[in-house]
Amino acid sequence: MIGFLIIVFISCSFMCLYRIARGPTASDRAVAMDILGIIVVGFCVVMSILTRKEFYLTTAIVWALLNFVGILALSKFLEGRGFED
Repeated sequence: MIGFLIIVFISCSFMCLYRIARGPTASDRAVAMDILGIIVVGFCVVMSILTRKEFYLTTAIVWALLNFVGILALSKFLEGRGFED
């Protein structure tokens, strides 16, 4: 089952990378980057279950936090309001 999950995560990652490269608008690319971050967090959780090491869970938490802050900054930039508000 875990091997199947890894294959699913890898195929979803390639689909997100395709959307990031070929997305028609910047907002499509931003959504694809957000989804890719979620996939990486899920992959880290699966690796933590597989190897029984906490390091991957710590990495998943940090990645989720950085992904959240990064997508917020990108969405504010794309909205055009800037960071002063």
